[in-house]
Amino acid sequence: MDIFGLIPLFLFLLFIGGSAVRIVKEYERAVIFRLGKVMGKEKGPGIFFLIPFLDKMEKVDTRIITLDVPTQEAITQDNVTVRVNAVVYFRVIDPIAAVVQIENYRRATAQFAQTSLRNVIGQSSLDQILQDREAINEQLQLIIDEATEPWGIKVSIVEIKDVELNSQMIRAMAREAEAERERRAKVIHARGELEASKQLSEAADAINAAPGAMTLRYLQTLVDIGVENNTTTIFPIPIEMMRPFIDGVSGGGDASPSITLDQLKPLLAQIQSGEIKID
Repeated sequence: MDIFGLIPLFLFLLFIGGSAVRIVKEYERAVIFRLGKVMGKEKGPGIFFLIPFLDKMEKVDTRIITLDVPTQEAITQDNVTVRVNAVVYFRVIDPIAAVVQIENYRRATAQFAQTSLRNVIGQSSLDQILQDREAINEQLQLIIDEATEPWGIKVSIVEIKDVELNSQMIRAMAREAEAERERRAKVIHARGELEASKQLSEAADAINAAPGAMTLRYLQTLVDIGVENNTTTIFPIPIEMMRPFIDGVSGGGDASPSITLDQLKPLLAQIQSGEIKID
C-alpha cells in the first residue's frame, strides 16, 4: 500500500482519538451528555474517554468564585438614598444541576444578588446599615443561598463593601455627631460640678466644725496670693483682734487692757512698712 494513502487514515484516527480522550483537572468536574441525556454522575478528576459524535461534555469549575455585585442605588426604610455594593462568595456543589437547571449560573447568581441587595437595603434603616452590617450580611447570605440551592450553588459569604451617601446627608450626620459630642461634654461637666459641690460642702462642714480652721484657711489664702514680690495685699483686721485694746483705752470692761503695747508693736510695724494696709 502506498504510504501516502495511509496519511488520511492516520489523520482520521488521530482526530477520533483526540476527541475521545478527555482530561479533567482536580478542581473541575465533567458532565457528559450521550445523545442529549446525562450519563450518570459527573466525571473527574483524571482521564476518561468519550464516544465520538455521540457524547458531549460540559466542564464545571468547583472552586470558590468571587462575584462582585455592582453598585446599587436604593432607598432605605427611613427614606434615605444610598449607593451600596457587595461581594458574594459561592461554589458549585452539584455540577449536574448547575448545567441542567440553569443556563448560566454565574450570571443568574449575580442578577439575583443585585435584586436581593436592593430589597434588603429597602427594608433596613440607615442606622442599621451603618451599625449592624453583620446582620444584613447574614440576611443576604440566607436569601441568596436559598434561591440558588436548586441550581447546585452554595453561597458561603456575602459582604457589603461600601455605603455611599449624598453630600447633604453627610453634612447632616456631621452636625448630629457634633451635637452629640457637645451633649456628652455638658453632661460630663455637670457631673464634675456636682461632685465638686459635694466635696466643697463636706469641706465647709469640716471647717465649721473646727473654730480655728477658717482663720488658718484665710491666712493660707493670703500666702498663696502673695507669692509674687510685686503683689500688694490689702485686707481688713478682724475687730476681734482689736477688741481688748479698744476696751482698755475706752475704760470698758477691766481696768487693764488684755493686750499690751509690746504685743501690738509688730502689728504697727507691719502697717507702717506697708506690708499691711488698712482702709
